Amino acid sequence: MRTTLLSAAALALTACCNAQTNVPAITFQPLPYAYTALEPHIDAKTVEIHYSRHHKAYYTNLMKALEGTDLVGKSMEAILPGVSKCPAAIRNNLGGHYNHTFYWNILSPKGGGTPTGPLLEKINSTFGSFDAFKEAFKQAAMTRFGSGWAWLSVAPDGSLFISSTPNQENPLMDTAEKRGTPILTIDVWEHAYYLKHQNLRASSVDAFWNIVNWPAVATLFEQTQQSKK
Repeated sequence: MRTTLLSAAALALTACCNAQTNVPAITFQPLPYAYTALEPHIDAKTVEIHYSRHHKAYYTNLMKALEGTDLVGKSMEAILPGVSKCPAAIRNNLGGHYNHTFYWNILSPKGGGTPTGPLLEKINSTFGSFDAFKEAFKQAAMTRFGSGWAWLSVAPDGSLFISSTPNQENPLMDTAEKRGTPILTIDVWEHAYYLKHQNLRASSVDAFWNIVNWPAVATLFEQTQQSKK
C-alpha cells in the first residue's frame, strides 16, 4: 500500500464532498505498509493496536461528532485553523485523526539516514547541524509532560521551528502556542511505544530516526516553499 503526498498541510489526503462521487471530505486511509514493516524499531503489535484501535477510534468518534453540524463535507485542513470554536469532541478527535494520519505517512520501512538538498540546508542553517536538530527535537519530545507530540514545522515566514503539543493538538490549530505547517512529527503517547520500550521514551525517540521517511518530509518542506513564490 502506498500513499501520495498532496500538500504540506494535507497528508491526511482529504477531498471535498462531491455530489457525483459522494466522496467524504475526511477518510480513514489504509496503513501505507504492513504492521511488521517498521520492525525492529516499532514492533508489529504496537503498530496494529495503535492504528486499528487508537487511530481508528479517533476517526470513528470524529465522524459521530460531526454528524448534524455544518462541518460535514469540510476537510480537516479547513476545520483545524478554527478548531477552538468546535466542541471538545470534534477538537480532540479531529486532532487525533489528523495527527495519526500525518505520523504514519512520515514513517517508512526504508527510512532513516539524513535528509538531503534544501531541507538539509535549512536544518543546518537553522539549528547549526543535523545532529543539533535531532537533539533539539528529542528534547521537545522528552519534555512534553504526559501525552502529546513533538513537531518540526514551517512558520508563516518560511523559517523552521520545533515545538511540542499536548494531547491531540498540532501546529495547524489556532490553540497551538506556535502555529505553522507540520513537516515531521513523533507521537509520544505511551501507546505509541510502551510494548517495546516500556517507560523509556528516550529509547523510542532514538529508534524513531531509523524509520523517518526523509524524502516525504523533504517534499512537504518544498511544497511550503513553493506556496510562498
